[in-house]
Amino acid sequence: MRYTYYPKGVCPMEINFNIKNGVVTDIRFTGGCNGNLKAISKLVNGMTADEINQKLRGNTCGRRPTSCADQLARAVMEAKTAERA
Repeated sequence: MRYTYYPKGVCPMEINFNIKNGVVTDIRFTGGCNGNLKAISKLVNGMTADEINQKLRGNTCGRRPTSCADQLARAVMEAKTAERA
């Protein structure tokens, strides 16, 4: 299933990825720090939503209470729930 998430409080406008049986692949950010977001996407590609959530949830950016990585963690957990429905 292709999933689109609209992050809050960060630079990217959109996060898109595939999720199948809880495994996340082909992560694409629209906007934000291109190099860093490509690196994060490569590092977590093929991980389960739970693994991504465990590693990235709660990561902050400067004074912001969230980050692109934290928003990705939130996105994959939301998609995992939607996939089950």
